[in-house]
Amino acid sequence: MIAPASETELAEAISAANAPMSIRGGGTRLQAPPDGTPLTTSGLTGITLYEPGALTLVARAGTPLSEIITALEAEGQRLPFEPPNMRNLLGTEGTPTIGGVFAANASGPRRINGGAARDYLLGVRFVDGAGQVIKNGGRVMKNVTGYDLVKLMAGSWGTLGVLTEVSLKVLARPEAEATLIARGMDPVQGVAALSAALGSPFDVSGAAHLGAGVAGVARTQVRVEGMSGSVIYRCGRLLELLPGFEVIEGGASAALWEEVRDVAPFAGRKGAVWRVSVKPGDGPVLSDALLTAGVDHAAIFDWGGGLVWLLTDETNDAGAASIRQQIVALGGHATLVRGGEALRGRVPMFQPQPAPLAAISRGLRDRFDPRGILNPGLMG
Repeated sequence: MIAPASETELAEAISAANAPMSIRGGGTRLQAPPDGTPLTTSGLTGITLYEPGALTLVARAGTPLSEIITALEAEGQRLPFEPPNMRNLLGTEGTPTIGGVFAANASGPRRINGGAARDYLLGVRFVDGAGQVIKNGGRVMKNVTGYDLVKLMAGSWGTLGVLTEVSLKVLARPEAEATLIARGMDPVQGVAALSAALGSPFDVSGAAHLGAGVAGVARTQVRVEGMSGSVIYRCGRLLELLPGFEVIEGGASAALWEEVRDVAPFAGRKGAVWRVSVKPGDGPVLSDALLTAGVDHAAIFDWGGGLVWLLTDETNDAGAASIRQQIVALGGHATLVRGGEALRGRVPMFQPQPAPLAAISRGLRDRFDPRGILNPGLMG
């Protein structure tokens, strides 16, 4: 295990490498069986700048996410994109890091309202596959003409470079939140209700449906956040739009969304877990098509139905062929988030890309990792 304590040590280690490296942050996320020497950024820690009045924070990539959250809470602020904690779902024991969050572009239920993690990333520092230190975005000192490296690095899973520092925007924590909840709807009814809420002018910040195979009794939930008076008013108007819903407030409301954020209902249950992105109205279509194809599953529909978490039996390919066949028809992508080592060794983690997009991806990797040593094979 290579564990550099500084950006300089990291650059030297990558520059001297003569074999593939398996890049990781705090070790909380499963990847394909590692190909190469493990390299962790967990030694690159510390908040280097925090200006609450400017809503900006700069931290080294290995800084524990909990440290970031604690600092923000002390100032009445938060990470707007609600990053999930996957440790219980994946059965891992590492420490989530801010660099890992952005490397995976990890975004929770608030994505539909506030945007993804990458939308709050202002600047990055990273070491590319040649061992060069590159900076882009906020506090720029060295740039690479023609590339928006801030956006490229978010969700690149360490295949273009190893993050050493991130600059990000934060927001104030709202005064109140409440969730409207109904039980017993099927996925089509549930997603229709979510779409109605999202199409309203009442600033919904969470919209999810948990199928009957997830929570025993199906649950459909809609969240609103903001000033107390505004939350009360908007809940009242949404109840007019969504008859049969009830309101849950405060900590009980927050617990409902932590459960969705962390995919908690699938933690401790046997099977493979898939993260599937489709158009919101196509979530139930995908589920029905998989059942028709003989792929039994439990489903959580987040982001108004546009993000579908699937729990499938891990035998054979865990439904990979059917899931990805449907993705070709519907559009979107499917990621194998959890599975045994044998399954992850034979089923690609990420959706195979169409040829034109694959060519662009190869070109980017050739530019930033010409020797092909950073997480080789992970993203095609």
